[in-house]
Amino acid sequence: MIALFKKRFVRWSAVAGLVILLAAVTLTAPEAKQTAVEKSENITNELPSSVQMQFMRPGQLESAARKFPVVYVPFGLIEWHGKHLPLGNDALKAHAILVKTAEQFGGVVYPPVYFHEGFDRKAFIPVLTDLFERLKKTGFRVIIGVSGHNVQGQIDMINQALEPVVADGTVAGVGLWEVTLSRGQESGTDHAAKWETSNMMFFYPDLVDMSELGTGPLAPNMKPPDGIGGLDPRVHASAEVGRRNVALAAEAIGRKAKQLLESLPKDQRTFGLQGINPKHWWSI
Repeated sequence: MIALFKKRFVRWSAVAGLVILLAAVTLTAPEAKQTAVEKSENITNELPSSVQMQFMRPGQLESAARKFPVVYVPFGLIEWHGKHLPLGNDALKAHAILVKTAEQFGGVVYPPVYFHEGFDRKAFIPVLTDLFERLKKTGFRVIIGVSGHNVQGQIDMINQALEPVVADGTVAGVGLWEVTLSRGQESGTDHAAKWETSNMMFFYPDLVDMSELGTGPLAPNMKPPDGIGGLDPRVHASAEVGRRNVALAAEAIGRKAKQLLESLPKDQRTFGLQGINPKHWWSI
């Protein structure tokens, strides 16, 4: 009788445990999803100077690098982006997204680099390698170059420049577009159309003048006189679209930064410089 009771109790316990587990999943999954959504909705267009290297004092830079030894380097160029957007759109976009990444995950953001794949790569890639080496010598363990210019050549340029820097395994690095890791229905890119206009509407609304586009049809496929590639920004662009795109892109880049840091040997995951002062460091 006791044995039968024990057997029934074990079966009941297993069933009860499964019910409790399913209930927990049912309750926690929406909560987790809601948390992620709320996290996205709470993102603002403020770009704090506290994670931008050019504005930081030595102690601030050292403190940030010790907490999360990651540096983000934004890339872009001066290029036509319709009549309604600033010429420096690509680097402005990449830089701003990386500031939001650093604000959320840690690390610091290097000032925008406006050189691109159109320059002589034989001459310019060694310059980039030197920049990345200097960042490495400053103690950073992860270097992420992010291009807002959606051309494969710029990503290739960044990765080629990183190759000799990461070869010894003491640092990790990668070149990405701003939406390489987040691309989907709510995160995308184009040329001065829905996505890029939305990004600027979110970050720099004062730099966007939609009236410049007029009310007539836009020339398709980046043809003159509009030079826009993608969905008509007058219909599809908004600050809200930009906010969601930025939130997803920043989160994906931050997760990648953590993965790259964790991919290094344990003894290579901490800030690699004794201190940021004239004795140990001077310039990047």
